[in-house]
Amino acid sequence: MYAVIRTYLGTGARRLFERLDERKTDVEAALRTVPGLVSYTLLNTGDGGTAVTVCTDKAGSDASLKVAREWIQKNASDIHAEPPIVTEGPVVVQIN
Repeated sequence: MYAVIRTYLGTGARRLFERLDERKTDVEAALRTVPGLVSYTLLNTGDGGTAVTVCTDKAGSDASLKVAREWIQKNASDIHAEPPIVTEGPVVVQIN
């Protein structure tokens, strides 16, 4: 498995996560199309947020980044958030 953590901070991040919360059904539908998706979690930190994606492999994680980027361009292009801080790598342990 492979995980990607995207942390959004700074100008526009809070508003972006408000929009994601408002449109969470659309966000869920878009992310469910990602091949090999194991889990997707959005955390609202109050001043922005974090997205945690786990897929069966790196290709799925790369696809999730593309889907998320396209969703933001289509549904939140009026919000000017800084690019996220991205942390990614193979999953060592996952407990369900």
